Amino acid sequence: MRQPAVATRSLARIVVGLPVDWTEHEPLAPKTSIRAGGAAELFVRPSSPDALVTLLARAREAGVPIHVLGGGANTLVGDGGIPGITLKLPADLFPESVERLDEGGRVTLGAGSAIVRLTNVMRTHGWVGAEFLAGIPGTIGGALAMNAGTKQGECAQVLEAVELATPEGVGWVARQELTIRYRQTELPAGSVATRVRFRLGRGDPEASRAAMEADLGYRKRTQPLSQPNCGSVFRNPPGDHAGRLIESVGLKGHILGEARISELHANWIVNLGGATARDVAGLIALAQGRVREATGIVLTPEVVRVGVFT
Repeated sequence: MRQPAVATRSLARIVVGLPVDWTEHEPLAPKTSIRAGGAAELFVRPSSPDALVTLLARAREAGVPIHVLGGGANTLVGDGGIPGITLKLPADLFPESVERLDEGGRVTLGAGSAIVRLTNVMRTHGWVGAEFLAGIPGTIGGALAMNAGTKQGECAQVLEAVELATPEGVGWVARQELTIRYRQTELPAGSVATRVRFRLGRGDPEASRAAMEADLGYRKRTQPLSQPNCGSVFRNPPGDHAGRLIESVGLKGHILGEARISELHANWIVNLGGATARDVAGLIALAQGRVREATGIVLTPEVVRVGVFT
C-alpha cells in the first residue's frame, strides 16, 4: 500500500486533546466499495459534535484540507492516498428523531447513518416517498452529497433541511437555500453535513413495499452488486444511457490491470481482486475517449475522485 504523497509530516497536533479516534496513514481501500486506492494521511472519527466543530476550526487555522468519507460508494481514492484529514462521522454521533405529521412524517438522521435506515423507518411507519433509495449503498450524508437516486426519483424530492457544522458551530439550512442538481448537492464551503431531515408522505405501504422489492430485484439482475464496484461510473447524458453508449463502442467486459468494465452493466467498473485506482481511472478515461470519438458525447463521471492519482 502506497503512503500519501505528504506522509513525511504529522498532523497529529491538530487532534491532540480532542475526543476523537484517529490514525495516521490509515488504508482506505477497505473503506470504499471498489476496494482500491491509498491511505489517509490522518483519519479522524470525532466522538462529539463539539469535537467536530473544534477540529474544523483547527484544520482551517492550519490550512489543512478535510475530506468527508461516507460509506465509500461512488468514491475512487487515488493510489497516492488523501492528503490532510479524512473525516468519518460515526452513525450515532448525532441523535435520530422521528415525528408524526398529519400528512406523513419527518425523519432526521445522522449523516453517518446508512441509507437503509431511512427506508426502514419509512416501512415501519407506513410512510412513502423514498422508495428510490432502496438498495442504494452508502450513508445519508453521501446520499445528500450525490443527490442519490434512480430513474424513479432522487434525494432532493424528500429533503427538507440539512444540519451543517462549520468552524463557527452547528446550524440548520433549509432545502430551498441549497443548490441541488442531478447527482450533486452544493454545500457551503468549509461545512460538513451532520444531520439530514426528510419529509415523507402518507400512501399505500403495500404498494411502496412492492415498488422497493421490484427495484431491488431489478438492480440485482442488472448490476454487479456481488463484486467490489464504485456504483454507476457516469451520469446518463440527456436522452441516452451511459451504459448503452459504452457498450456500443465495444468496451463491455474490457479489462485493464485488475479492473473490468462489467459484463453485466457497462456503466459499472468492478475490481477483479487487485485493482488499483490507476486501473479504474484508466478504464474511465478509455470509455470517455471512445464514446466521445464515436458519438461526440462527453460522458461526465458520477464517481468522485479524491486524493493523489499517480
